[in-house]
Amino acid sequence: MLPSRALLPAVVFALAALQALASDTFIAAVYEHAVILPDPTEEPVSPDDALALMNKNMDVLEGAIQEAAQKGAHIIVTPEDGIYGWRFTRESIYPYLEDIPDPAVNWIPCTDPSRFGRAPVQERLSCMARNNSIYVVANIGDKKPCDSSDPKCPRDGRYQYNTDVVFDTQGKLVARYHKYNLFVVESQFNYPKEPEAVTFETPFGKFGIFTCFDILFYEPAVVLVSKMQVDTVLFPTAWMNLLPFLTAVEFHSAWAMGMRVNVLAANTHNTSIEMTGSGIYAPAGARTCSYNMKTEDGHLLIAELDAHPRLSPACPPAVSWNSYALSVERFSQKDHEFRGIIFEDPFTFTELTKPEGNLTVCQKDLCCHLSYKMAEKRDDEVYVLGAFDDLHVVEGQYYLQV
Repeated sequence: MLPSRALLPAVVFALAALQALASDTFIAAVYEHAVILPDPTEEPVSPDDALALMNKNMDVLEGAIQEAAQKGAHIIVTPEDGIYGWRFTRESIYPYLEDIPDPAVNWIPCTDPSRFGRAPVQERLSCMARNNSIYVVANIGDKKPCDSSDPKCPRDGRYQYNTDVVFDTQGKLVARYHKYNLFVVESQFNYPKEPEAVTFETPFGKFGIFTCFDILFYEPAVVLVSKMQVDTVLFPTAWMNLLPFLTAVEFHSAWAMGMRVNVLAANTHNTSIEMTGSGIYAPAGARTCSYNMKTEDGHLLIAELDAHPRLSPACPPAVSWNSYALSVERFSQKDHEFRGIIFEDPFTFTELTKPEGNLTVCQKDLCCHLSYKMAEKRDDEVYVLGAFDDLHVVEGQYYLQV
């Protein structure tokens, strides 16, 4: 049924208003949080004690959210484990978990906190978003009951998930993501039965979300970019910088470049286990980033991004990396090649013996090319270029394809 002539001006006005709300750019924020950790214990604490610890962390996060909003940020990402930390068994984490509903229920916890039972953490996060008119992204724990009719139901009768939530500027829950690729030490959580490709629309682009270790896998990370065509990836993480690879700023920046999307990476901060490195990354490079091993302070980062980076003149053109690799002249130094083991996998390496140059290292059909110039090299350091072409099995649970 077509609108009457009397309604046409109103329809045109509404469409114009929606178009005006859409923006070519937006202000993004990430906060690297020095998490206040609970005392290690295998016995569950009371719900009140659990909430007291979480409120201490949310006090800090709320300050960062208020500052980001005052500086014009439209969205802020906070870290994985940023509200309760990581010192838990399956039993001891339970008092920290809440039942997080599907966002389809159209719920604003700030104005209707008891609709789905006790949910003080979701209520407070929702109010932070609503009171500051900013999208808030946080990592908390979800619990879901199950019974014997479910063959995968744990013996304690519940699923526990490492979970990201997103609240919009009205405080409404608009996204919930259960981490699919758990790190080997996350025994307190369950694997979701299926990977989730979680997206949501905003006036400043289409967003996708996943957590930390997920970035190394096809599902959900590559699926969100290649099939769901998101503009920006939200990335709460607790990333330990471990040589010889997987340093946070370099890896996350390179991922944004390779995937041609924005990445908002918020890391936890704990120098004792080398957790640091957060940034706001675009396909053309980092807009802002921070790596701090000298102090135990949190850090807020803010930068402007293109809402649709692939359409931006600054976005590098798409590259056929397979064609590029086949066309590159190989500069292999066979006399400096050797085999080595990383995480039980046999890599092929070649040593960087000169201050600058071009190198190629191949393993089976995979060849990696490097053009480099060293700014500094100590006598006790060795730099190498390595390649591994196979499937790496981790704990019998999943494959890491390198």
